[in-house]
Amino acid sequence: MTSNLSWVPPEVDTTVPNPARVYDYWLNGDHNFQADRDLGEQILKIMPGIRDAARLNRAFLRRAALHMMEAGVRQFLDIGSGIPTVGNLHEIVQRIDPSCRVVYVDRESVAVAHAKLLLRGNDRCAAIQADLRDANDILDAPETRELLDLDQPIGLFMLLLLHFVPDSWDPHAILARYRERLAPGSFLAISHVAADADSSGLDEAIEAYKSTQNDPIPRTHEQVLSFFEGFDVVEPGVVGCAMWNPQGAGDMSNDPEINSLPYAGVGRKPS
Repeated sequence: MTSNLSWVPPEVDTTVPNPARVYDYWLNGDHNFQADRDLGEQILKIMPGIRDAARLNRAFLRRAALHMMEAGVRQFLDIGSGIPTVGNLHEIVQRIDPSCRVVYVDRESVAVAHAKLLLRGNDRCAAIQADLRDANDILDAPETRELLDLDQPIGLFMLLLLHFVPDSWDPHAILARYRERLAPGSFLAISHVAADADSSGLDEAIEAYKSTQNDPIPRTHEQVLSFFEGFDVVEPGVVGCAMWNPQGAGDMSNDPEINSLPYAGVGRKPS
């Protein structure tokens, strides 16, 4: 857990919890503050399985990345990447092929500061601070242009991100801007809190999250599926996170309810 705060950007209020740092805490990461740990524990009391759900989302990232690599993808864009923690995308893909290139994007300065520290010495990775809505700014950023060839397929990740995007931002239009810029054969991976799953404590947990100044917006299966418009959804479709092509016991939970949360899916832009 973080004790030396000298690296923290001056504009960051460490007394206000943040979803990315709470997530890091649930994954037993080191990049969180007391406010994040307090909220994390509060939500754990409401939904004891939430830590398992965070772990399963991380496992989905690994499986989705491996699926994309099997299809020949060697460049990746992770938007809303959060605090670098166990099982980072670049570690997964570069372990298989060191030539893989990864750009991380987050709007929170703490997440980007940590990512830059983690990536020092790795000239095939970069981290930039930007907002999801600024698709052209992200795709045309110097770091992105240097590492990613937009004329070739890219693996785009938006995990546990879109449920922080209100309908007033028009998430479908945001996704369309990325889709239009991606080359055929590119992939989109999404995970999203489910509104129509039988999960006790979800409403209370969402209420607790309001202290982070980020209100989660759970969506139904149909709504999450609609985010893949213009992509061919990969089997087994949009399913509970743990149910997306599990590869072993470590990809599952002993709690069937947790296995259904959140929704996850991968789509491929057709040729």
